[in-house]
Amino acid sequence: MQLRLFTCEVLYSGMGIPRSPGAIVLSDELVVATGSPEELQQMYPQAVFAGHHKVIGPQVANAHTHLDLSTMPFMEKPYTAWIQEVIRFSRSGQRNLDAALQGLSEIAPKLGDIVTEESVMEFLLQQEGLQGVAYWEVIGLNPEHADKIFQDTTARLRKWRKMERPNGMKVGLSPHTPHTVSGKLMKLLAQFAQAEGFPMQIHVAEHPAELEFHTTGTGPLAESIEGFSGLKTREILGHDNGPTVVEHLDLLGVLQARPTLIHVVNVTESDIQRIAAAGCPVITCPRSNHALECGTFQWPVFARYGVEIGIGTDSKASGQTLNVLDEIRFAQELYGEEVPLRSLVRAAVKGNYRILGLQVPFLRRGEPVQNVHFWEF
Repeated sequence: MQLRLFTCEVLYSGMGIPRSPGAIVLSDELVVATGSPEELQQMYPQAVFAGHHKVIGPQVANAHTHLDLSTMPFMEKPYTAWIQEVIRFSRSGQRNLDAALQGLSEIAPKLGDIVTEESVMEFLLQQEGLQGVAYWEVIGLNPEHADKIFQDTTARLRKWRKMERPNGMKVGLSPHTPHTVSGKLMKLLAQFAQAEGFPMQIHVAEHPAELEFHTTGTGPLAESIEGFSGLKTREILGHDNGPTVVEHLDLLGVLQARPTLIHVVNVTESDIQRIAAAGCPVITCPRSNHALECGTFQWPVFARYGVEIGIGTDSKASGQTLNVLDEIRFAQELYGEEVPLRSLVRAAVKGNYRILGLQVPFLRRGEPVQNVHFWEF
């Protein structure tokens, strides 16, 4: 039996802290050992050197996608303008199963997807080999409509839960954002998700205009929403302006349901402390944040407070590709030494797997070689 030795810049076994540099010895079928290059060269002198890689670890997961935007052209423009493009694309009928299928063909089979069409939800739940969560997106900013939307949503989720397959995709819930879901509806949905065990993702504080919407009731987002809905910000929120986006969710009791918070770029250190205290994980999408002029996710601060961090690609329309390795490459350039590669690797594996409710495959002695993936970027 010929043993092979691989070395890498970062080795992640799925446990503990990623090793840098690292090495792994493989037989034809099993993981024989992991460790530093020097240790394994001494322990297995008979092993043939088989190559050096950027990262060796389990298969990456993508915690946040919008598969049904996969045929929408990539655009770099401010968030408020980009959202208008998304609305036009959706109204054209192109945000559909065909678009989701194209995206699905380009992504690793462990994912979290925001779903806006029933056909996409039912397709994802029926597919063998896919694992993760399909989150049904809910929008409803008028509190007068909250009860009807809530009833329709709960009926759908309970129906789809019966379609879940063992070791397949699970059904989740995504109240879109705190500025497109009334405070009344947001509270109802969070209470329901917590009571019945539906995982939840919410887009939170992505762009500075969202913070302005909440704290002052002014700005381009507030003007746009008031223009087409006729509603003042305080009517949507259910209270006077002043609290930040995260404080708003805390006031509603939403953080008690421990939703995954997506983006969370425009937050204060006090907001981050609230998120940490509630035990909410977060997902960052660095390329999308850059393209939509949202700002930079405060990775070191979230890490200092012990928040579980995952990493996603958002959509092809805002992030160009659905490849998490592309996201990591961009994040390396963005953060430099401030966020080491091993932290990015852990987020793409353990952070994402935990967020999606999946068991991380281990790279340890006796595990199958199928668990081993060589990441190049």
